[in-house]
Amino acid sequence: MPAFAAPAASTELEPVYKRIALRIMPFLILLHIISWLDRVNIGFAKLSMLTDLGFSEAVYGFGAGIFFLGYLLFEVPSNLLLQKIGARKTFGRIALLWGISSIAMMFVRTEGAFYAVRVLLGAFEAGLYPGVILYLTYWFPARHRARMMGFFMIAGPISGILGGPISGLIMATTGAEGGLSNWQWLFLLEGLPAVALGLLAFIVIDDRPEQARWLSDGDKALVAADLGRERQDADRRVHSLTGALRLPRVWLLTVVYFCLVSANPTLGFWGPTIINGLGVSNHLSIGLLSAIPSIVAVLASVLVSRHSDRTLERRWHAALSCVAAAAGLILIGVGANTPPLAFAALVLAQAAVIAAFAPFWQMPTLLLAGTAAAGGIALINSIGNLSGWLGPFVVGWLRDLTGSTSSGLYVVAGLELAAAFLIVRFMPRGRTQPPIDPGTGSL
Repeated sequence: MPAFAAPAASTELEPVYKRIALRIMPFLILLHIISWLDRVNIGFAKLSMLTDLGFSEAVYGFGAGIFFLGYLLFEVPSNLLLQKIGARKTFGRIALLWGISSIAMMFVRTEGAFYAVRVLLGAFEAGLYPGVILYLTYWFPARHRARMMGFFMIAGPISGILGGPISGLIMATTGAEGGLSNWQWLFLLEGLPAVALGLLAFIVIDDRPEQARWLSDGDKALVAADLGRERQDADRRVHSLTGALRLPRVWLLTVVYFCLVSANPTLGFWGPTIINGLGVSNHLSIGLLSAIPSIVAVLASVLVSRHSDRTLERRWHAALSCVAAAAGLILIGVGANTPPLAFAALVLAQAAVIAAFAPFWQMPTLLLAGTAAAGGIALINSIGNLSGWLGPFVVGWLRDLTGSTSSGLYVVAGLELAAAFLIVRFMPRGRTQPPIDPGTGSL
């Protein structure tokens, strides 16, 4: 793996960036924890919801994944709006509306209503993930952003660590109270925190460093100068959204992300079912076991992102993580009759795919800046996330046909291997690259 030396850190600047990280990252991570919990708690609700409502496995897989149609429709507009109105209003709006949509899942009775509410949940949450990627460029230089993104990405595993046992406990201990089923209580109790965070966002979020009252004027000047030096290189990147849309490599990154991201929602939506298929029937036990892959994923994300920042190498960090995720998905199916092996494979797959995100998201910023970054990042994420619809649906459809999740997992493993190949074959090898011709996208 090629190694590159990071720029020497200023003794004055690094404590400032640490202070910024300690101030803004906990709330961003908390937002992501709750958003991920409200996105994938359908996997726990499924354990009772399908029987109560008479839904098939294919209906569940389609409805779980159609969430990402909302992403496709609203992610780019949300990120462009963030650039205009700021992160405080954007993140507050997002959390309030997705919390209300999550709670609305408790009223679903028909397949059409199931699909509609899942689309709304995706539409309202759509701007959070690309918004944070853009927001971090306002506060941190490139040499820190993979680590910050790695910290942000651990929200998914942390949601599994906390949310798995909590969801399992709610499912195991509620039901019939107030005339509600346990899955209805799940959506109600886990949707309320998002509403609270949406209100809190209007108070605690600062749009940019120059607006932060908790930074001194000297600190603001240091950060502005440091980010300004980095932006001096931005003249070789594309700044307009139309220019970004003409770059072939932006569309290639979209394809790569489509393949890469497929394992994450697939494991989120089907993880409880996979564990249940290993012979674990108690809801609380399923929740506790589902926390173990998440714990390992936290460690993997932090270690990979830190090493990627230290070496300023992105390509192999992302590609090898995809290969490891594919190996885990295949081994889940191969070891279906050997529960310890299948569970270890589940741990590997979930940890590896989470670890791939932080280095991957440093690649678009080699190409894009300004409005192009806002729209391009959202475009890559929104279209790429459609595999979050395809993956769970394919697993559900093949499960209805074969009675097993293995075939669907093999398909998703193939997508992870495709992502690794495309990254190694076509992504830049170094930390810098020569100017880009916006007309051709060539280097």
